[in-house]
Amino acid sequence: MSTWVLPLFLGVGLAAACGFRAFLPLLLLSAAVHFDLAGLSVNHSFAWIGSTNALVALSIAAAVELLADVIPYVDNLVSLIGNVTGPVAGAVAAGSVFASADPSTAAIAGIIVGAPTALAFSATQTGVRAVSTATTGGIANPFISVIESTLTFFMALLAILLPILIPIMLAGLLYVAWRLIRRLRRRRAVAV
Repeated sequence: MSTWVLPLFLGVGLAAACGFRAFLPLLLLSAAVHFDLAGLSVNHSFAWIGSTNALVALSIAAAVELLADVIPYVDNLVSLIGNVTGPVAGAVAAGSVFASADPSTAAIAGIIVGAPTALAFSATQTGVRAVSTATTGGIANPFISVIESTLTFFMALLAILLPILIPIMLAGLLYVAWRLIRRLRRRRAVAV
């Protein structure tokens, strides 16, 4: 049971986090594997993710992504690009955690589980960002970005440490995002 269930929850949690920030969850996964934290192991075909080179490259990519995302209007471009990079990163993250599966099964599981999950969260994030830009002229976007980055960090950390809690957290996040988008759209309609 734990051969599929816990990796599934872990993969979904990491993929959802990749929907907000493509590289930060991969960086946390890389660090956990590299430093052998939380007893996390990855599929042998994804062992590269724990390498020093991957850790350095993901650190740089995460820093660039986090910095670019707090610059108004650049953040919208980063969000749009994230609709492609997020699902790819989500598929890699989700596939890598199926440690006991054969490599092709792990890759397929990553694509089936990770890519759609990351795309759903990325699309939600893009929608929130677009509404924020339209209603505040982009002034609120840096604040939203900091909230999203913090959420990404804690979601990925929770996925690594307590993957069993991921379904509850994700259901709550989707509900909050749905309510926020509805509220912002209503305000925009009233203002027009």
